Amino acid sequence: MPIRIARLGTPRAPDEGPRLGTVRRPPRGVPKGEFAARDYFDVWLPELAPSAEVVSWALSEPWTEARWRRYARRYLKEMREPRARHLIELLAALSKQTSFSVGCYCEDATHCHRSLLRDLLADAGASMVDVSR
Repeated sequence: MPIRIARLGTPRAPDEGPRLGTVRRPPRGVPKGEFAARDYFDVWLPELAPSAEVVSWALSEPWTEARWRRYARRYLKEMREPRARHLIELLAALSKQTSFSVGCYCEDATHCHRSLLRDLLADAGASMVDVSR
């Protein structure tokens, strides 16, 4: 009953379970009551998203490999804070009992915090669906 990493707003996998939106902001222009119906998320969990400061910095210039490495370091530092670390441990434990997914909006998962979050969850012992990022 593993965790699946998903791009929010894309069709759900058949046995995906509830989606957790690990994004700083809910989708623009979508009424709150339609988040789940439009395949965004069932539960919003911004505590596992990069901070507003890191998101703003990330969106200020195009990606380079050096910029991505700096972004990854900043995000991973934030995820070492107790609140985030406890949530990651909770999700890892829940993955042994039920299926669910976590994700964000980014088109390119290789330059997205969800790829980093996937590794953090796996390192915490989560059961993960092995799909392309």
